[in-house]
Amino acid sequence: MSACPAIDPAAPLQFVINSASGSHDAHRKGEIIEQALQAAGRRGTLRFSQPAELAQVAQQAAASASAERTAVVAVGGDGTLNTVAQAAHAAGCAMGVVPQGTFNYFARTHGIPGDPAEAARGLLGWTPLPVRVAAINERVFLVNASVGLYPDLLEDREAYKARFGRSRWVALWSAAVTLLRAQRQLRLHIEQGSSVQDVRTLTLFVGNNRLQLEQLGVQPLVHPLSDAAQGPEDDCITAVMLRPIGMLSMLRLMLHGAMGTLGEAQSVQRFEFRHMVVRPTLAHGRRGVKVAFDGEVTRMRAPLDFRVLERPLYLLMPQPNSTDRIAE
Repeated sequence: MSACPAIDPAAPLQFVINSASGSHDAHRKGEIIEQALQAAGRRGTLRFSQPAELAQVAQQAAASASAERTAVVAVGGDGTLNTVAQAAHAAGCAMGVVPQGTFNYFARTHGIPGDPAEAARGLLGWTPLPVRVAAINERVFLVNASVGLYPDLLEDREAYKARFGRSRWVALWSAAVTLLRAQRQLRLHIEQGSSVQDVRTLTLFVGNNRLQLEQLGVQPLVHPLSDAAQGPEDDCITAVMLRPIGMLSMLRLMLHGAMGTLGEAQSVQRFEFRHMVVRPTLAHGRRGVKVAFDGEVTRMRAPLDFRVLERPLYLLMPQPNSTDRIAE
């Protein structure tokens, strides 16, 4: 494990703010951060960015944070956090989070408040601690990565949110609609060291977040060499596959998901791993496959290489036994 990056309290924190939701909302985020900085006697550089420039802005901010011995702070939803984490991990600097998402699994798992003002105040007093991260084809992901049905679910969810607004109920309703019309099957060749299997599945979902897996009812297994209390030092991440099923079985599966008992469903297969290579059978002439990671959907070249990264991400967060940590 690499050494924890030092934080110089006199250096300005580098804030990356996703301003896609509108100038008024972005201005309000900036005000909240500036108020927290002023109250603590700290300095910060606020970098506002549209989605198309977010990766470039995050890289610039992470480079500045690394050079000035400070942290880069992501202000936004899961996609923003992922983009900034990619830049922070590559630069080797610490990262902070002011969450703006719907579910905020990453922030909640690490005791970061969902209220932006509270999160902004808190990170000014926190120290960086190691957090396990994973990657798919060298792309960092904090919460999950997947192929098959789940990327379709995310695309449908964004369409429903654009039409009906952003809320958990809209997200859950869109998921139900997507699941009920699910038909496309994946043929995957999966390699784990010397172990090989060929499967047909509706989706392959890889979870790197204990809270999300627990809420689905897929309890993460404890690796024999790991301590159940460990966080970033856990050896493995969890893969979940959904075998092809009919409409009645899908309704039963949705009920399991709603009750947080997905892991008990007979149509669900799960296993844990540190490194896995997935070779999907693609249509003639197609070289890429649709992939989702941390709420974003893109296409990647096959094969897909999933792995736990040796070097952690260093996150500004409360100490594990701190009274500042929030309930999950």
